[in-house]
Amino acid sequence: MGGARTKRMPRAVREQQMLDAAVQIFGRRGYMVASMDEIAELAGVSKPLVYLYLNSKEDLFTACIRREAAALTEAVRAGVRPDLPADRRLWDGLLAFFAHTAEHPEAWSVLHLHARTHGEPFAAEVAAMRAEIVAFVTRLVAIAAREAHQDPDLPEDEVAGLAEALVGAAESLATWANATPGVTARQTAGTMMNFAWAGLGNLMAGQRWVPEPT
Repeated sequence: MGGARTKRMPRAVREQQMLDAAVQIFGRRGYMVASMDEIAELAGVSKPLVYLYLNSKEDLFTACIRREAAALTEAVRAGVRPDLPADRRLWDGLLAFFAHTAEHPEAWSVLHLHARTHGEPFAAEVAAMRAEIVAFVTRLVAIAAREAHQDPDLPEDEVAGLAEALVGAAESLATWANATPGVTARQTAGTMMNFAWAGLGNLMAGQRWVPEPT
């Protein structure tokens, strides 16, 4: 009698295994330098199987961006409880963001660095993720303004600008934190809150900074 046949791994599981390996290689080495041979070896599969499942290096990189972008946006959304005060919602969202980027540094490198530097269609994929996060933060700022004032809300363009500034600062801080040994996600979120909420808190209380007349 022949030996027992090895149970085949389901395609979905094998594909995620390939994506896990690809994110590590792309994140560490960049899109141009990374090779399909390296990815296949790390995934424990043959290179032809990677091509069979994911078609091309470009398609593989796009799949990595989409998966990691979805995971990051979901982590931020899941971290925020709508029944809490505005400052606590912002804190929880920032903590979720920095915890995720710290736990998945190669994925953050793929999204924030490599995908943006190789043109379309990669940059467009990251731009879509960023727009979703900015829209989420915009709603948080708008809700904070409504809670602080019976009437009126902050102007729409000012809310949008504040959200863009917050997201941009958080992105830069996440990259710095991942490159700085010993910095925790909680410390990074605290730094961001100290930078952002003190100013936002004054703004919500109607205390605006204006330049002195010249």
